[in-house]
Amino acid sequence: MSVRAFLAAKAAKTEQALDAYFATLHDVPDTLREAMRYSLFAGGKRLRPALALGAAEIVCGKDTAAMPAACAIEMIHTYSLIHDDLPSMDDDALRRGKPTSHVVYGEAIAILAGDALLTMAFDVAARANDPRVLGEIARAAGAEGMVGGQVIDLQSEDKRLSLEQLRHLHACKTGALIRVSVRAGAILGGATESQLDALTHYGQHIGLAFQIADDILDITSTEEVLGKPIGSDIASQKSTYPALVGMDESRRLANEAVSSALDALKSFGAEADTFRALARYIVERDS
Repeated sequence: MSVRAFLAAKAAKTEQALDAYFATLHDVPDTLREAMRYSLFAGGKRLRPALALGAAEIVCGKDTAAMPAACAIEMIHTYSLIHDDLPSMDDDALRRGKPTSHVVYGEAIAILAGDALLTMAFDVAARANDPRVLGEIARAAGAEGMVGGQVIDLQSEDKRLSLEQLRHLHACKTGALIRVSVRAGAILGGATESQLDALTHYGQHIGLAFQIADDILDITSTEEVLGKPIGSDIASQKSTYPALVGMDESRRLANEAVSSALDALKSFGAEADTFRALARYIVERDS
């Protein structure tokens, strides 16, 4: 199966499950429900749920057990995008080719829609009936992970970070949720310790590759292709891989991360071929 077919298939399954979870919500104000759905169903590659579902499939041949975690992580990712786009954060007006939540619904409703998605995510994640996975998702999303990384990012504007500091920032802000997607799927699929260790390393390395590729795309892509404003990192004077080490070295580091991700999968056979192709796709994508 090609990477695009894999992502499309997992996205379709995820969206069907997300829709079913929304059907269980009652007595929700119409505007809030609409705002939550507006961002959650705005498109996107659904990479994180695909990683969770794919990891479970590698381990046990089925992805069913990982669906609650996959949906929860996508809700958390969506809430983070809503909040990242706010005027008090990145102040972006476009996301996935559509006006951002606060542009459509106002800042207050956008904040509350994000809050509601985050809260709903843990209700959904709990349905996996695995406290370990619930805890790992919480830590990856919280002060030790994504939220902490966002704080570091905000405090690093107009500063030149070292390469080590930049790696730490992105390991928290972007990498933590990608890594936990793989781990959650593997755990729920019944992975052995050696399988979990290998897939964890894979998740870490593709998280790094993903961020470097994003930094490159912020310079080389267009708003039409990327679906969001480009050059925002430069405008905010943020440290990025191209800014620190140049474009050629950034591409080398991204490819190095992909090679490390592929090495992590050596203990797996053909069942991990899609994950191998996905690692390469992450640095070759145009959006």
